[in-house]
Amino acid sequence: MTKKAFKSESKRLLELMINSIYTHKEIFLRELISNASDAMDKLYYKTLSDENLSFNRDDFFIRIDADKEKRTLTILDTGIGMTKEELEENLGTIAKSGSLQFKKDNEKLEDVDIIGQFGVGFYSAFMIADKVTVTSRALGADEAYQWEAEDTEGYTISSAEKESVGTEIVLYLKENTEDEQYDEFLDEYRLRAIVKKYSDYIRYPIQMEVTKTRAKEDNKEEFEEYKELETLNSMVPIWKKSKAELSDEDYNGFYKDKFFDFEDPLSVIHTSADGITSYIALLYIPAHAPYDYYTKDFEKGLGLYTNGVMIMDKCAELLPDCFRFVKGLVDSADLSLNISREILQHDRQLKTIANHLQKKIKSELAGMLKNDREKYEIFYKNFARQLKFGIYDNFGRDKELLQDLLMFYSSSEKKMVTLSEYVSRMKEDQKYIYYASGESIEKIDKLPQTELVAERGCEILYLTEDVDEFALQMLHAYEEKEFKSVSAGDLDIETEAEKKENEKKKEENKDLFLFLKDALGDKVKEVRASSRLKSHPVCLTSEGALSIEMEKILNAMPHDQKVKADRILEINVNHPIFEKIVALLESDKDKLKQYAAVLYDSALLIEGLPIEDPVAYTNAVCELMQ
Repeated sequence: MTKKAFKSESKRLLELMINSIYTHKEIFLRELISNASDAMDKLYYKTLSDENLSFNRDDFFIRIDADKEKRTLTILDTGIGMTKEELEENLGTIAKSGSLQFKKDNEKLEDVDIIGQFGVGFYSAFMIADKVTVTSRALGADEAYQWEAEDTEGYTISSAEKESVGTEIVLYLKENTEDEQYDEFLDEYRLRAIVKKYSDYIRYPIQMEVTKTRAKEDNKEEFEEYKELETLNSMVPIWKKSKAELSDEDYNGFYKDKFFDFEDPLSVIHTSADGITSYIALLYIPAHAPYDYYTKDFEKGLGLYTNGVMIMDKCAELLPDCFRFVKGLVDSADLSLNISREILQHDRQLKTIANHLQKKIKSELAGMLKNDREKYEIFYKNFARQLKFGIYDNFGRDKELLQDLLMFYSSSEKKMVTLSEYVSRMKEDQKYIYYASGESIEKIDKLPQTELVAERGCEILYLTEDVDEFALQMLHAYEEKEFKSVSAGDLDIETEAEKKENEKKKEENKDLFLFLKDALGDKVKEVRASSRLKSHPVCLTSEGALSIEMEKILNAMPHDQKVKADRILEINVNHPIFEKIVALLESDKDKLKQYAAVLYDSALLIEGLPIEDPVAYTNAVCELMQ
């Protein structure tokens, strides 16, 4: 019996397939089970087209047997089998796939899905075995043959004994090392877990003798172990059933079991597409965020399957970051089992699926917002931050996708409202969407800067999360209405008469404002008469893209570089304190400097900013009170 060399470019090619294509060694079992499933698909197809063939559904199965003493793992199937020539052609030539050829020969095949089309999966067996034998008897053949390879140099094919049609693969496991414990693939619990993880939805039963315990017949107080043949896989994926077959309990039960959640999801998306790229997707929007959701440990992604066989547990490429909270899976017959993460990142079909799913998720959330506001607000409470960050991230790439899903607390409605709802209520002459930023609704309610906007009957959106203002600045406008902070330098809300009056006050008191600016130095860019204040004496506003609230957020981050907004100290010229400081300009400039410092520090406290010297502030207040 002569050893034949593999019909490939070199031994190096085989080693590359074994060591590089697959990330985890456990993948070998998925590949061999998928090949076995293909073999039974081929036989099943033959029974449909050949009336002389008669097989029962019970005749199709995959059997796994682990022998710990011999350190062998056997995978047996009752499929179509292989002739000597097919063993030579399919196993002797790397990347030669009998499944692919079978599909080409039967282009009109509709009822049978062929999983292993790329001819490299079988060789993953060498990741855990240093010797592999394949004994196969083809349909209609009187003789069986055995293919054997003990290393990656070559193989032998010889006659063999096998009573039934099908294929039996025996893996002789490698010796354990310090880094690798190959014995784990002989443990029935480990094998059960691998089958459940990757091959749970193979359409044929995957059977294995498992160890069980029972009371002895002669002594019920003592127990004995026995072996029982058990089917390890579920066989029928829930996502391949029609929606009419499934109830809410079916969907929710699968979600809880699959994703280990104790609570029903808020929404289920069961969708499919046929065309250039075909797929089925089963997606869930959770009712709450996982405990690690806003940490670096959280891993986004959807399960990726091909014909019920798992390719990847979490495929990040299927979800944009803005929808990373979605759980679920995608099953596409157009993808290869052998696909790697590197290939996935550039796979055109995968990108097409991802784009479709993004639109579906957006549509589901928009529908929930429109038709079930209470449920949407539960979702929003948990995941609003993700949507807002999605608008700000990637230079606003997804802002058009997400803007209609945003909600903020309304000063007039006293509840969460959408941007669309805000715009629909805008006054006819209102130019801007006004917002105010702060730590809480209660604190924003008390901000002096809101007085004029509120007095004019304009609704104000309350921004209470650190990402809020960054998101609105990235949006810039909604339905051609620009966003404007109530703390912005120019609210553009005054009447012409008010503007003239304000300019007059500014001109009349320009010496006072210049003095106050000089007294405060570089703490402020300018001191000016306020048009927005009605009852409060002072407030801080800002000019430019960086607001005071954004300054606080950025400076709270763990980096050495500090930023500062262009601060404007505004003084209410109609407040009694203004008359006092006007008089001091002529009578007591030193005391006026004290007033400047106290007014500025008071404005800082209103904004929730620290004052530089609390002791000096307290002493100045006490001295002025005397």
